[in-house]
Amino acid sequence: MHVGEVVGTRGFSDLGPHRDEGPRRFPEIERVDHDQHVVAVVQLLNELDASDSDVENTDVCGHPFAQQADGHGDSETVVAAQKIADTGHEHAHVEQDMAMNVVAELEERLQRYPADRYPVQRATALFHLGVLLTGEKPARASDLLAECATLFQQAALTVEEGKARNALGAALRENGDLVAAATQFRRAADALGDDGIEGAAALFNLALVTRDRSTLEQARQIFSARGARREEAWATRELGALELEQGDMQTAVVTLERALALADVIGDNAAVGATANALGLAYLATGRTADAVDALRRAAGAHPRSIRPQEHAMVKGNLALAYEHAGEVRRARLAAKQALGVPAAPTTVEAQALATLGRLGGPGTGDLAAALAEEPTDEWPHLVREEIARWADAEDATLRAEAGAWTRAQDLARAEALLNVLFELPPEAMERVLAAILAVGSEHTRLELERAAALFHAPQEMRLRDTLARLEERRNSPAT
Repeated sequence: MHVGEVVGTRGFSDLGPHRDEGPRRFPEIERVDHDQHVVAVVQLLNELDASDSDVENTDVCGHPFAQQADGHGDSETVVAAQKIADTGHEHAHVEQDMAMNVVAELEERLQRYPADRYPVQRATALFHLGVLLTGEKPARASDLLAECATLFQQAALTVEEGKARNALGAALRENGDLVAAATQFRRAADALGDDGIEGAAALFNLALVTRDRSTLEQARQIFSARGARREEAWATRELGALELEQGDMQTAVVTLERALALADVIGDNAAVGATANALGLAYLATGRTADAVDALRRAAGAHPRSIRPQEHAMVKGNLALAYEHAGEVRRARLAAKQALGVPAAPTTVEAQALATLGRLGGPGTGDLAAALAEEPTDEWPHLVREEIARWADAEDATLRAEAGAWTRAQDLARAEALLNVLFELPPEAMERVLAAILAVGSEHTRLELERAAALFHAPQEMRLRDTLARLEERRNSPAT
């Protein structure tokens, strides 16, 4: 088996897209999604506006930013991880503008509040600014949060000091200083206590740095006892991933099955994808190939290509391995090519997918049409949807080759399955794929598509007929 290629030992705690350079990134236990992130920035702006009149308020560390130092939420096995948000990045520009305003305001407040006169107010501003800068400028964030923790310590504000040290650990970890990060996480756990959710969060972060299963299990138990199901789900998944990383495969299967059930309960789609991916690898490592395929297919569905492309590519690469071990060569090639076809695919995913294709005789063409001949019709929508998404982004030569193989096998049923998916695509993508099919097909190809269009509602039928007519006119125009 080629599981060793997939597991990648330390990859289980990576957060965010896999990087070949720079420090590794890790998840933290408290996170918000992108919609919540925008709200959090607005709230912080409001807090800053209000804090001039109440500068003695030291509960600032309870703000959502306190628990999300690097802006991401879940780790994933192997080469990547995921972002919590299922809503894409439509709010990114709003959040960025807000964050810039907050940073400017916080910088001004640091000038206004010297440590000798306003230690708590300064620590408050240091905390928020350090958290905001952790992802982009971790070195400066570390300096800011170190001063913040010292000021809270001097003011005997133990809980606030603990939260600041937890954030400082995240900044140090982001900057690649894992030893110093572990020290700060330990101090945070000591300050926050080991029986509450915030203390458990510090233990969780500490365990990710030290790779210590007992500490991670301790955090998981606290979350469970406190009814923190979301945090319990994350900690359980990380524990199972660590068990898998350390070679305790059977235990990992049990733990990850429990983690997946928890992810289902909390309704976190990204967590489902992360956990199902890890569970699929655990099944693969224990020889449960069919279960591995099922788990990895679920992970791919929970990581949509359009929302979490890097994670989708990673899961597809793992799914290709599972199909290979199951002896399903066409499915394996399709999955590997789909992993390679994601524009944001990490380099490690690309290398893995290329290695899989190399063992299977190369990428080839026509796997979709051939796979449809081998599968029941209820599997067709999934197969066509996944492959057409790749075609829409493919280079012209690849698209033309796949279109040619498709036209040689197309019949009315396949044409209907194709149109079902094409109608889901943006107009440009739909036209690109159709233009390639028409360019290499025959008059019979076009007529079959028109016959299939008649099976749809009138608006879709008219849309397709208009599109076909326009593409034919363009193709036959002397200017083209």
